[in-house]
Amino acid sequence: MGAKTSLIAYSDGDLPGLLRTLHRPDVSATAALIDRVFPGWVVSPAEPGNLSDDVRPPEDLAYATSFPGVELVCADSFMLDNPSLLPAHLVAASGGRRLVLHAMHSVVDWLAFAVWEDGRLVRSLSLSPGHGVIEDVGEPFPFELPFWEGLHPVEPDPAWAGPKPYALPFHPLELGEVALHVLFGFTIEGEVHPDDVDPEDVALLGFSIADPDGPTSEERRAELMAIRERMGEPRFFRLQGDGSLGEIGLDELA
Repeated sequence: MGAKTSLIAYSDGDLPGLLRTLHRPDVSATAALIDRVFPGWVVSPAEPGNLSDDVRPPEDLAYATSFPGVELVCADSFMLDNPSLLPAHLVAASGGRRLVLHAMHSVVDWLAFAVWEDGRLVRSLSLSPGHGVIEDVGEPFPFELPFWEGLHPVEPDPAWAGPKPYALPFHPLELGEVALHVLFGFTIEGEVHPDDVDPEDVALLGFSIADPDGPTSEERRAELMAIRERMGEPRFFRLQGDGSLGEIGLDELA
């Protein structure tokens, strides 16, 4: 699985149904939405995108759409270990509407999603095998129950089997795809249904965003380079005949 998401959406009704209407973004309303989501930030137009390609953008970009019944924003800042800590101004904007957050990261098998109804948090879940259940607020939704009941166990992979079983009763990304389908109407790597939202058809406007109180892009690049230097040269491994992993040289990768 290689799925990554980071998005929120406000809706006046059935969000998947509204996303299937394929409205073009209202330019002025979408720009106003970005200004409300990132108050005080430096915002400028960027290249447009779509919900398939830009569902988890880099931290200096945001993608959004606003049309009757829907306001949707994709931004890195929604990747919260505790979704219940979503900034108060974003929750307050959900008065009279449903607010949904979905975030997952395949590198660490992490999933988080949350739903507010009329400004009230009704469900929040965040978990990963490395940290267990980080947040569990409210009653599980019906689509979650088969996972909690043990009907979707993680089958051991002989190539990567360790001394212990998988740390959770199910794979977070598998539940994440189901949650994405139920709450937004589409999947990234999950099963596709004939009436699904096609995320490539959901047009988004692009915005460059910068927190005036945060690090500059140059500072972020310098930090990344320092991390890379601390990591050293990459090492490569190959599965051996006895089931162990043996280190190999770069010339052996072919």
